[in-house]
Amino acid sequence: MNTVKLYQHLTSDKKEQILSKQLLRCSTSVGAMIREAEYAESKADFIHKMSVAQKEINESLYWLELLFKTKYLVIIEFQNYTNEATEILKIITSIIKKLKGISKTNPNP
Repeated sequence: MNTVKLYQHLTSDKKEQILSKQLLRCSTSVGAMIREAEYAESKADFIHKMSVAQKEINESLYWLELLFKTKYLVIIEFQNYTNEATEILKIITSIIKKLKGISKTNPNP
């Protein structure tokens, strides 16, 4: 995500410091967890790391909502960032479900 640039923009001129730092923390954690998953020690370890990434991207969506509701983001920025985050969330969720053997026709493996 482009949240590093968003963080830089929001913190320039001391506009906003708290929410954007939370967003930066969790959004960059997504990439770090996916990177860790590349060298997972087992399938279960891979799923665990991807699950943490899933939680972090979901948290990123929360901080984006707060930034929008507090008027630090305009609607188009909010939509662009949330669309990107939602797509990442869908990809991660799909990977986890596939590895767990969960499908729409088989919700309980």
